[in-house]
Amino acid sequence: MNKKMLLSIMALNGDTLASLSKVLNVSVSTLSCKINEQGTEFKQGEIVKIKNHYNLTPEQVDAIFFA
Repeated sequence: MNKKMLLSIMALNGDTLASLSKVLNVSVSTLSCKINEQGTEFKQGEIVKIKNHYNLTPEQVDAIFFA
């Protein structure tokens, strides 16, 4: 996962861990663990929500989540 790319997209859109966690309907600590790859990964549905929330291209999704 490309953590820096996701965090930069969040920052460009004015999002924080708290605001994105609400979009994904997960706790801030859960989102932090997913971003930092600490034992849990983003589920397919969460990736789709992030893609739609930020209007990401398929290439951007691949670069972030499948790097």
